[in-house]
Amino acid sequence: MVPTYLQWNPGLENDELTLQEVIKTLPGNGPMEIHKLVRLFENPDSPLAFKGAINLPRHDCVHVVLGRGLSTQDEAFVIGFTMGTSKNISRFEVKLFEFISKHFYPAIYKFTNENLKIFELGLKYGKECAVSQIYDFPFELYMERKLGEIREIVGVSKDELRTMYKKEQEIAPNTIASKRLPL
Repeated sequence: MVPTYLQWNPGLENDELTLQEVIKTLPGNGPMEIHKLVRLFENPDSPLAFKGAINLPRHDCVHVVLGRGLSTQDEAFVIGFTMGTSKNISRFEVKLFEFISKHFYPAIYKFTNENLKIFELGLKYGKECAVSQIYDFPFELYMERKLGEIREIVGVSKDELRTMYKKEQEIAPNTIASKRLPL
């Protein structure tokens, strides 16, 4: 049986729902339930955080805005996208994150070679799209706003996402995450 957290998927056909309505359905972990090594590199309060680091509540909101679930593949795209929206992340920093996420993260968070390709797809899209520094967007002030409005405000295009997700399906055609990508 597929764990509950892997079944959760907000999709993109939810423009009329509020961010809060969708966030309430998320079976996520609290910040202290996230492994300390992940927090060390992905939490903006850490002195070793990578560019694009985002706190957990905002990270969860990015999942919703991008229509992504909670599998490692989904995480790879979301993290890549978030880092990419910094627009100036160095290739060294990207390669260092990839090395750490592949070799040092605990098993549940560890990126495979396939996940790294999806991370790079998210990174590329984050760099090229209209969204800038999504990790600084104050989602907490927009919880009662409709997702369609939020996507418009931050600059997320569902058409562009669908194009990225088609490319992702070519990279990983047989995964749970790929089979439920909103196309």
